Amino acid sequence: MKRVSSCVKAALDASSDKHIIVIKIGTSSLINEQYGTLNLSILSRICEVVRDLHAQGHHVILVSSGAVGVGCQRLGLSERPTKLCQKQVMAAIGQVHLMRNYEDTFNALGLTCAQVLLTLDNLADRSQYINARNTLTELLAYGTIPVVNENDTVAVQELRFGDNDTLSAQVATLVEADYLFLMTDVDALYTANPKIDPTATPIHVVEDISSLTADTSTTGTQWGTGGMATKLTAARIATAAGCCLVICTSAKPEGIVEILAGARQGTRFIPLQQSLKGRKRWLLTVPVRGSIWMDAGAMHAIRDRHKSLFPGGVIKVAGEFSAQDAVSLCDDSGQEIARGLSNFDSKEVSLMMGKQTHELAVLLGSGYHTDGELIHRGNLALLLPAGEEHHDSSEEDDHSPKKGLREKLAQRFAKPPAEAAAAPAGPADDGDNDGAESVAAAALLIGSHWCVKCTALSR
Repeated sequence: MKRVSSCVKAALDASSDKHIIVIKIGTSSLINEQYGTLNLSILSRICEVVRDLHAQGHHVILVSSGAVGVGCQRLGLSERPTKLCQKQVMAAIGQVHLMRNYEDTFNALGLTCAQVLLTLDNLADRSQYINARNTLTELLAYGTIPVVNENDTVAVQELRFGDNDTLSAQVATLVEADYLFLMTDVDALYTANPKIDPTATPIHVVEDISSLTADTSTTGTQWGTGGMATKLTAARIATAAGCCLVICTSAKPEGIVEILAGARQGTRFIPLQQSLKGRKRWLLTVPVRGSIWMDAGAMHAIRDRHKSLFPGGVIKVAGEFSAQDAVSLCDDSGQEIARGLSNFDSKEVSLMMGKQTHELAVLLGSGYHTDGELIHRGNLALLLPAGEEHHDSSEEDDHSPKKGLREKLAQRFAKPPAEAAAAPAGPADDGDNDGAESVAAAALLIGSHWCVKCTALSR
């Protein structure tokens, strides 16, 4: 196969209306819940949609669940196992059969697919993150269709990248995708659960997730692990990285092509005006080990003034984490607004919580020489729109917007479908200097922890 001289960013440079698209298909859509068998008709139609998008010049990555469900089918099990080792056995059996169906279908459509299995640890390590991106870039350059799934058989935690909703958002972040389509068994996000509330109405466009009022009580089926709440988590990650996320129904895969043409279907989450780049984009893919809750003053400081987090504004610590682990930063109601690398472990943060800088030396002892900075601003990635009160030019590279995508999407969705179809949206390449970025993010290993000052050099 002749290789096209292209890469992820070069593909966008070639033509602004050619997109990088990630499509996630869930287990609940691929597995027939009544019979516990693979839904071949849905799988085939999704592959045909990928063929159509590929023919239009778009680059497509498929994130597919279903390995455990197919494994259960092959062994004649009527219920999904609960033990980790049993799930891993089902995944090992099911993954090869799932890929065989994708290979046969794509081959019949004249396309070549490739299997890519990832774990949380792959993306948590910066060098492996870059290698994974380079591999996916080359696969797209060759014109293949990467089919991504979690490497369940070697996962040391429960089979949860957090379900494949989170995995797909992190893949979209990895390849700087323009669109992420989450295909599920509902056609949109609703104000209430449409299965039990006849007054529920669909929400077609979401510009600010923090102000969203919607029902997220729906959970996954016995074969799947996701639900609407995990899709909102995926939306926060994707939109922070400059990607437009769309929730749509798997019953009509062809709707993806129609949505790209401007049709008013599903629920679209508009990307943030200032999307993350480089090291801060990578922070979105690092597994979260715990959470730190903040008061209004601390939230204002990191969101609107782009400051570091100090102990005085912390009101609660949840989970167990070590120094340099990623944590969620939440407001006083528990809503996640940012992610960052903690300079201290959870026990130390609990001791420091609510204390001022001058109190820390007495509290922590003479062995600590610190100003109490819990998370440096260079190690902090916002998931919500940043305020305009203060703009730090030193962080320009980390907050450079996906130029034009948000504005074009907003204009398109405000138009009738017929008008929108004539005005395709496409972002300009926002750039990502990996050579300089990798040097700036270099860290010295001291014991098992990174040197805090070195990991913050990217500011």
